[in-house]
Amino acid sequence: MNCTESEPKLTERLNGRRPTLEDVARRAGVSKSTVSRVINDEPRVRAEVAERIREAVAELGYVANQAARSLVTRRNNAIAVVVTEPQNRLFVDPYFNSHLRGIRQELVRHGAQPVLLFIEEPDDYPRVGDFLGGGHVDGALLFSLRADDPLPGMIEHMGLPAVFGGRPVLGSGHRSKVCTYVDADNRGGAREAVRHLVSLGRQHIATIAGPLNQAAAIDRLDGYCDVLINPPPQLIAEGDFTLQGGADAMAVLLDRSPDLDAVFVASDVMASGALRVLRERGRRVPEDVAVVGFDDLASIAEAAEPQLTTVHQDVEGMGRLMARLLFNRTADQLAAGSGSHPLSSVVTPTRLVIRKSA
Repeated sequence: MNCTESEPKLTERLNGRRPTLEDVARRAGVSKSTVSRVINDEPRVRAEVAERIREAVAELGYVANQAARSLVTRRNNAIAVVVTEPQNRLFVDPYFNSHLRGIRQELVRHGAQPVLLFIEEPDDYPRVGDFLGGGHVDGALLFSLRADDPLPGMIEHMGLPAVFGGRPVLGSGHRSKVCTYVDADNRGGAREAVRHLVSLGRQHIATIAGPLNQAAAIDRLDGYCDVLINPPPQLIAEGDFTLQGGADAMAVLLDRSPDLDAVFVASDVMASGALRVLRERGRRVPEDVAVVGFDDLASIAEAAEPQLTTVHQDVEGMGRLMARLLFNRTADQLAAGSGSHPLSSVVTPTRLVIRKSA
């Protein structure tokens, strides 16, 4: 688009100042509201007009004022990632590292920044709630929730778009009983693991469950019980998804049931602890005791001695999917208001990866 005598050259007209929305509108011969709709990717602008506006933006070097744009679009380009785990565990546990890596990849793709929030003590809930309700973030990704956790109810009351990592165990205070979540087929994966141990001819199959105030641990224990109807209580021990928790639970099982010949462990991290105790007790794996884990974390499963047979779930991919669903839901709520319905939850498939431990 060439300058005319009635329109000064760009450098003369702007006098070194930053181009404004008015400058773009004047250049393209349209209203400011039309320019705003194109910049914010809103519909209802003819293609030829939109193209003219984009040319004007490029020619002027216009950059949107992010603070002003946030007021109009109600977007901060920041997403809260809320974890109900101790900070020291988050950064050493490969499961959480994979999950966060997937979340970050998707946030970067959408031009958003993660804001990491921890809940370690009951006193943390009001602080995190005040931050989430203060308009600082466009939505929240939450995982590692326990049974009757107040976070789902708090999120629902705020009307903040949110996606949960894992099916939350909702308490009586949560009104709708509906949350959008991404989870793995924990029960189906556990069934496949235990069926594999049965197929090997194992007669006394124990399990190390995760903490039974979390849905994943409950579902994996249910899968174990689906195959071994009414298993003896002495073959079930509860861990806490940590290496030491797996070691302690394995020691308890061996003391209770010295004749056990297989164990399904509800996480690879706990399985690593269980393998350590089995070595210390002189039990050969898999000759004396076959071991199957859950997660298929390469840094554990492939490095274990022997290499760990385990149930694979795409932890990193689940993190990406959580963020993707959140952006879809955020867009829906901006278009339809906070009363819009949650998106459908997603349960991803699992598969058994057979290595040398079983």
